[in-house]
Amino acid sequence: MGDGITGERVLGLDYGSRRIGMAVSDPLGLTVQPLPPIPREGDKKDIVVLARLAAEMGVRSVVLGLPLLLNGDEGPAAIRARAFGERLQVETSLPVTMWDERLTSVQSERHLIASGVRRVDRKGIRDSLSAMFLLQAALDSRRRK
Repeated sequence: MGDGITGERVLGLDYGSRRIGMAVSDPLGLTVQPLPPIPREGDKKDIVVLARLAAEMGVRSVVLGLPLLLNGDEGPAAIRARAFGERLQVETSLPVTMWDERLTSVQSERHLIASGVRRVDRKGIRDSLSAMFLLQAALDSRRRK
């Protein structure tokens, strides 16, 4: 899959079973801001929504979280995410880069707790924060290389 994630607006996605958390970079690919998550309605409908959103925002590539197991292996969730990424790339012609997201949910939860967000309010926010953290990590990694 693609690797073009510097110097352009990039969409970060945290692909979950109920929601897709989203974040977008600035046009230079330096900073990231969270977007409201979208509720899952099936891959076909989700891709239509993401394609429209990407076109509206001038997104040139996608970073999709890959939920590896703690030992680094791909379990069922990673296999589903990878399949979604491949389909998203084919149907939108946007390069999709898979990114290890193992620690983003923990990082998001800690950030929300530290910020005083109530447990009941954390779920929807956590998905987009996870997308934000994984996208920022991917962009930072590319800049270091």
